[in-house]
Amino acid sequence: FGAVVFPLASTAAVSCPGTTMAFLVPAAPGVVTGVPDPATRIARALDHGRRTAIARMTGECSDLGGHGIVGTSLQVIETGGDSSTAATVTLTALGTAVRATGCPPLARPFTTDLSGHDFAKLLVHGWMPAGIALATAAAGLHDPTVTTSSGPWQNQNAEMPGYTDLVMTVRRYARTRLEDAVLGLGADGVVVSALTLRVRSEPCRAHPPGTDHFAEAAITGTAVACFDRRRAARGPSLTILPLNDGRPDR
Repeated sequence: FGAVVFPLASTAAVSCPGTTMAFLVPAAPGVVTGVPDPATRIARALDHGRRTAIARMTGECSDLGGHGIVGTSLQVIETGGDSSTAATVTLTALGTAVRATGCPPLARPFTTDLSGHDFAKLLVHGWMPAGIALATAAAGLHDPTVTTSSGPWQNQNAEMPGYTDLVMTVRRYARTRLEDAVLGLGADGVVVSALTLRVRSEPCRAHPPGTDHFAEAAITGTAVACFDRRRAARGPSLTILPLNDGRPDR
């Protein structure tokens, strides 16, 4: 188990993102390009929180003498505050530590969010988890109008191109970051387990009465590396499997 908790205020939008979308696009781990706007702070906090939770979970696995962790689940929980307690964001990582009898400890335990059954299928077919691949991206866009109550769309159903671009672009950047994460782990591919997209709006604090819109995309998966090309080259699974194994007596 690994967890990290930080104040919700650390991801709050305290300045205007502007009418041109600004993105967080890390060129490399620890190297960030882009405008340091609220969307950037959101992505940084969520990305750092997830990685810290996984690192603490991996450390606990090492303490238990495990070789890796299977069935990892990641959760993000927001807790509202009151007059005496600050609002917080809690990120947790929970999985099952496993080890192979008679094998020396690994320098770094592997992690996967695949189930034990799917993990076994990977090994049988010549693949090994290289680690959990994470990708987080966020973008913000300022709307000078009071959302949909005014503007050219008030009397008809029509697409809002700015909002569409906000959502599509943040997902595209998340996919790019996922590819970078897989390469950083030295893996050959990734088995994606979850893609979440969260869109929220709030009154602009810098330029009322406008509205700021934020989109956050997160992709989680298991980066995999091939250790046996002959097994991996086998044909695809059969759509239909005979229950009698082809023998008439069963």
